[in-house]
Amino acid sequence: MGMTDPIADMLTRIRNANRNKFKSVDVRMSRVNTEIAKVLKRSGYIGGYDVKKDNRTKHNVLRVYLKYSPSKATAIQDLQRVSKPSRRVYSRCTDIPRVLNGYGIAILSTSKGIVTDKEARAMNVGGEIICSVW
Repeated sequence: MGMTDPIADMLTRIRNANRNKFKSVDVRMSRVNTEIAKVLKRSGYIGGYDVKKDNRTKHNVLRVYLKYSPSKATAIQDLQRVSKPSRRVYSRCTDIPRVLNGYGIAILSTSKGIVTDKEARAMNVGGEIICSVW
C-alpha cells in the first residue's frame, strides 16, 4: 500500500527524532523531500543531508542530520504541515503568512521551485504553503 502523504511523514520523523535528540534520521527519498531538506539546510535548521542506499529495502533513503546548540538545545522548535492532501492551502505573494513574526519560516512550493517565504516575497511569487518551521 502506498503512502498518502510522504511530506507529512518526513516532517513527523524529523520532529520525533529532534524530540529524542537523535543525530540523524532516515526519511523516504523523493525529489520534494530533497528540496525541503535543501531549504532547511539553507535556513540553518538542519546540519545537512545525504542520500544513502538502504540494504533492507534496496531503495535510496534521505538521511537528515539534525542540528543542536552546544547546550543541546534543538535548532527546530516545531514543524507543522500546513497544506495537506485533503486541504490544499495556496497563497499569493502579498498574502504569505509570517511565521512567528519573522522568526520562523514557511516553506512554499512555487513555480520557481521550493523556497522559503522570504525568498518567495523577493521573487514576487506565491504558491502552496507546504509547512511552517520555527
